Amino acid sequence: MKKIALAIAATTVVGFASSAQAAVNVCVFDLLGKSGESYQMAQEWALSAKSWGADVVLLPKQDEAVADNDFKAGKCDGVFMTAMRARQYNKFAGSIDSIGGVPSNAIAQKAITFALDPRNAAKMTTTLGGKKYEVAGIAPLGSAFIFVRDKSINSIEKAAGKKFAVLSYDNAQKILVQRVGAQAVPSDITNFVAKFNNGQVDMVGAPAYAYKPLEIQKGLGTNGAMFNFPVLQVTADFVIRPEKFPAGFGQKSRDYFVNNLPKSFAMINRLEASIPAKYKMNLTPEDKLKYQKLMRDGRLELTKQGIYDAGMMSVLKKARCSVDKANFECSLGGE
Repeated sequence: MKKIALAIAATTVVGFASSAQAAVNVCVFDLLGKSGESYQMAQEWALSAKSWGADVVLLPKQDEAVADNDFKAGKCDGVFMTAMRARQYNKFAGSIDSIGGVPSNAIAQKAITFALDPRNAAKMTTTLGGKKYEVAGIAPLGSAFIFVRDKSINSIEKAAGKKFAVLSYDNAQKILVQRVGAQAVPSDITNFVAKFNNGQVDMVGAPAYAYKPLEIQKGLGTNGAMFNFPVLQVTADFVIRPEKFPAGFGQKSRDYFVNNLPKSFAMINRLEASIPAKYKMNLTPEDKLKYQKLMRDGRLELTKQGIYDAGMMSVLKKARCSVDKANFECSLGGE
């Protein structure tokens, strides 16, 4: 009887410890805080996470640098943030956002599904400075388009000398902007569109996801335009410290994100369609080809510099060529 009592007591203690361990804080970057789409997406995910054994407390952060620093300091056990900033934790997942790497939402869906497949589980985990990190989800935010305050800037050549807001922590943006002869203006995700709206810069890249919340129409005014040509795919990564979560949590979370992709892309398609047609500037086939070649050269250079992951570049090329087999790059090596 005494042994049974001890066994019950031990089980209770272990059960209590497990449930205590499963209580986790997750920082969520969203420019609009609790009212933003990203935070609402995280709320839906947190409800599902209960069935995987995690009691998630969401901590909204309107400054992405603060979310990242809080994660580094251990104030949160997981963090939702843009892949451009999350690339420091996992270059494979963070390279989906490569310049020109994902020219359509259909290709983005293929790339994200592949990255989150259980066969790539090992690539989702990294060890940096003795600490283990795991990408437990990738969410699409849509293609980034170039917005200009003056529609006379209707080609890359005419961008020469113009001021272009770039995220200061993303070397890829700075390098590409400099390649086309534009002037890179270091900015943060909290102010890069504000600089466009108030005239501090002439050009900015952003997804349709940001159009209404950041009021990009203010910068466009009556004379602005949007290049109707995707420059890159913007994604958000969910990075965790796996030891803070129940065993097997990462893959269950990744499966959730894959299953949610159709819903995410339906929302993105709606947002892209909602940008007024009067602002959309279509490029000629010649210009499109020229920009594709320019971006390919940029990707090759950035991969060589170690900014992009070579394995992911190969995955993205296969995805692009499976959709457009006649594309010029499909017969070329290098990616």
